[in-house]
Amino acid sequence: MDSYLIQVNGHGDHAPVLDVHLKTNGNSISLGKVKGRKPRWAVRASEMSKKTFNPVRAIVDSMKVEPNPKKAMISLSLGDPTVFGNLPTNDEVTRAMKEALDSGRYNGYAPSVGYQSCREAVAAYYNCPEAPLEAQDVILTSGCSQAIELALAVLANPGQNILVPRPGFSLYKTLALSMGIEVKLYNLLPEKAWEIDLEHLESLVDEKTACLIVNNPSNPCGSVFSKSHLQKILAVASRQCVPVLADEIYGDMVFADCKYEPIATLSTNVPILSCGGLAKRWLVPGWRMGWILIHDRRDIFGNEIRDGLVRLSQRILGPCTIVQGALERILHQTPPEFYHNTLSILKSNADLCYAALSAIPGLQPVRPAGAMYLMVEIEMEHFPEFENDVEFTERLISEQSVFCLPATCFEYPNFFRVVITVPEEMILEACSRIQEFCEMHYQGAEGAQDLECDK
Repeated sequence: MDSYLIQVNGHGDHAPVLDVHLKTNGNSISLGKVKGRKPRWAVRASEMSKKTFNPVRAIVDSMKVEPNPKKAMISLSLGDPTVFGNLPTNDEVTRAMKEALDSGRYNGYAPSVGYQSCREAVAAYYNCPEAPLEAQDVILTSGCSQAIELALAVLANPGQNILVPRPGFSLYKTLALSMGIEVKLYNLLPEKAWEIDLEHLESLVDEKTACLIVNNPSNPCGSVFSKSHLQKILAVASRQCVPVLADEIYGDMVFADCKYEPIATLSTNVPILSCGGLAKRWLVPGWRMGWILIHDRRDIFGNEIRDGLVRLSQRILGPCTIVQGALERILHQTPPEFYHNTLSILKSNADLCYAALSAIPGLQPVRPAGAMYLMVEIEMEHFPEFENDVEFTERLISEQSVFCLPATCFEYPNFFRVVITVPEEMILEACSRIQEFCEMHYQGAEGAQDLECDK
């Protein structure tokens, strides 16, 4: 019979030692002394947290600059339409929330994908013959940001890659890198109103490409793709068999001379996850209500992607139930004039801003067609004392107390982004200060050349 002897020796502050002997067939074999583990604190941040990086925060937080104390700060940097109070949501939206709260019916847990009645309401709102939807095609999420996160998480594995616009919303990269997903940047063309460079896009596709992100209307560009351009994008996706993640949070927020086409209405064969929410069109970004619309008429996603989204949604058990309780009424009873008035204000501000900045030597704004932004090119050769867009925007803060986001935040140096949701008088004052700043620092061709020689 085999026998085992384990003897523990140790005293005082010394770690215990295990003296192990194995006796088999009458022979004793010593396995030596094994030192026991002495517990100690070794708490470290996870690899996922270390890989999570927000370029906007990194750049903005590094801008150690104080505004000019003689001028009130004007921030044209934050894409939150509620900041200045000039764009309130509609009274019908507020009443719907109050009634949902007062009813006492929405204080408990909902299914992780949302109440069935709410999913039906979203499906009914977006359903059309070209892109039919049912409740089972809707996943409710905690804002559009979580919709994008779930869509990425269900489509891509660590080691795969996704195709992301440049310039583009920084969250795509932040989420992807935290999941171990590679980001490949495809170019948008400012000279073509920020259309996609389709040849460049298609050249990036390989066997590890998990999805193509299409953001329309665009943050940060304020651009809106035409129907024909969207069809060309879908042709690339179809040829390469790459599904589309459509970020359409600014859907329908287009100016009167332009038409918004949901990308899913233009394709029957490319599977699409469309992400949207209440944040922008209904002017309530803090309410955190978003959704994923699953468009899969050829059953390419099949049950696997649908089931995957359900499982992923169970990690946080869905969005706020009180907002869900108000959702059907918000979608179907908000008066059309509310949307019209919001867009009229944005269009007026966009026109004012574009006209004012176009008249400033050294700046080349790109006219927006929707959303809440426009992008402005800095002709850096005429501002040789600044190294890049970050330095330009830093000095704009310190001298004029106007804060615009440098487009390096969006992987697109030597541009800056202007938010057009601020009150009209602030837009005009900000543009006047930007003009004063540029006139102070602008160098013509000869002056810029002389300054370069002095460096």
